[in-house]
Amino acid sequence: MKVDVIDDFFKLLHPCIPLLVVSVSKDGKPNVMTCAWNMPVSEEPPTIALAIDRESYTNKLIKESREFTVNIPGDQLLDAIWICGTKSGREVDKFRLAGVSPEPAKKVKPPIIRECVGHLECRLRDYIEVGECTLFIGEVLEAYALKDALAKGVWDIKRTRLPLHLGGRFFTVPTEIIEPKRRR
Repeated sequence: MKVDVIDDFFKLLHPCIPLLVVSVSKDGKPNVMTCAWNMPVSEEPPTIALAIDRESYTNKLIKESREFTVNIPGDQLLDAIWICGTKSGREVDKFRLAGVSPEPAKKVKPPIIRECVGHLECRLRDYIEVGECTLFIGEVLEAYALKDALAKGVWDIKRTRLPLHLGGRFFTVPTEIIEPKRRR
């Protein structure tokens, strides 16, 4: 038997990796927010999409600066992930509150987060207003990760514990890599 879950339809698409998205104000002050609604959309050119609430401070800053960084946290940053997803940068310094450190990016003004295991530096290509969110499409100008975080081109889940968001206050961590039995 299947049940109706239309009110929580998006949770059927979880777990998702929660990213820490950094934007910067006109006066250069960085802001960080958690974003679990994200995906790659093209390899050539390298492009990603983020869905961010229209009312959020990050939404405003990305539209103004047209740049952002995407930072991939390990599970040791779970508290920071929660803080950056539940507080507003209009009201508090989330870097200080979450205990994370901004570090200069290579090609864009918004900084990266030193404690994260991977980083994407992006320039805004376009955005689309969809419901209560804005879908930001960013071209990836730089992408880098800790040397030991990847093995054979995928996350090494024995060395790098990536939290995945299940919805609400719930997260999980992958513990096993599996492959299909049949290969063609």
